[in-house]
Parts: sequence; C-alpha cells; structure tokens
Amino acid sequence: MNTIDIVGAAIGLVFIFSEYKASRWLWPSSLLMAAFYTVINFRIGWYANTGICIYNFIISVYGLLVWRGILKGGERGAESGERPIASCPGKLWPWLIAATVVLTVVFRWMLGLLGEGNLPWLDGLSAALGIVGMWMLSQKYWQQWLFWLVSEPILVYIYLATGYTASAVMYALYEVFCILGIIRWRRLSIS
Repeated sequence: MNTIDIVGAAIGLVFIFSEYKASRWLWPSSLLMAAFYTVINFRIGWYANTGICIYNFIISVYGLLVWRGILKGGERGAESGERPIASCPGKLWPWLIAATVVLTVVFRWMLGLLGEGNLPWLDGLSAALGIVGMWMLSQKYWQQWLFWLVSEPILVYIYLATGYTASAVMYALYEVFCILGIIRWRRLSIS
C-alpha cells in the first residue's frame, strides 16, 4: 500500500457513506476521489477508468446542481428543497443497458489501440458501468446502486491484481454499501 492509495480509499469511504445517506456532501467527496483515482488509475495503466475519473469530476459538479434543483429537471422535494430519490423510468432502461454495452465495446476497442494489456474487457466494462451509474446517481435514481453492485467486484479484482490493497478493500466495502443502499434508497424513493 502507498500513501495515495490509502488517502484515496479514505476519501472513497466518505463518498460511499455520503451516497448511502443521500447527502449532497457526496459530490465534494466525489470531486476529491476523482482527482486521487485519476492518478492511481493512470499509474497502474487502467486508462478507461482514468478517463472515467475525469468524467466523474465533471458529473459531480452536474450532479450537485441537479440535486439542488438548480438545473432543469431537478424536481425539488417539499421539505428539503432538494431533488427527491426516485425510481428510474422504465423507458430509460433499454437506453441505459445499450449505453453500457456500447461503451464497454468502445472502451475495449480504444484500449486495444492504446496497447493496454491489463484486462481491457474488465477495464472497459467497469468504466461503462461507472459512466451509467454516475449519471443515474446524478438523477437520484435508486437503481444506480445496481450498476455499482456489478462493478465493485470487478474493481476489487483490478486493484488486488495491481497491488492497490487499500482500494480493493474500499471497493469490497462498497459492495456491502450497495446492498444497504438499494434497501435504503428504494424505501426513500417517491416512486
């Protein structure tokens, strides 16, 4: 383990706890986590996930604005003034699944062009799940947890295989939070 791995994992734990609580503080911690994991992923050659960290940085700003109701589509809750947790509309599911498949294939192809030899299919799939999951999180859909439920075991394997043990432990803990998050967010969902 190295210092950046430990600090990144600590920030990640703040992020996942904030996400579980549906706290808007998840967005600042997401910004920090994205910065740390951009460095970590680039250092170990996981270029798709490096790109996803850059995307996560940008979508964290977007998500904060949507959750606060500042951007169009940010339906506000009566009590908190924040967007409520909701269920993803059924009409979006074919698009979300298609986006995950297409992004996985595109990332795999791009990683092949870059000559990445470190399990490019897993890197591409985890990156695709991350893109779709973060967009769903920005919309405050409770089903965003399902995408993390699939991606976390992949990330545990990636980080264990590359010697980033603290990050692997963090993603293993995320898997537990995914299950708890599904239960909690579904219960809090307005639809």
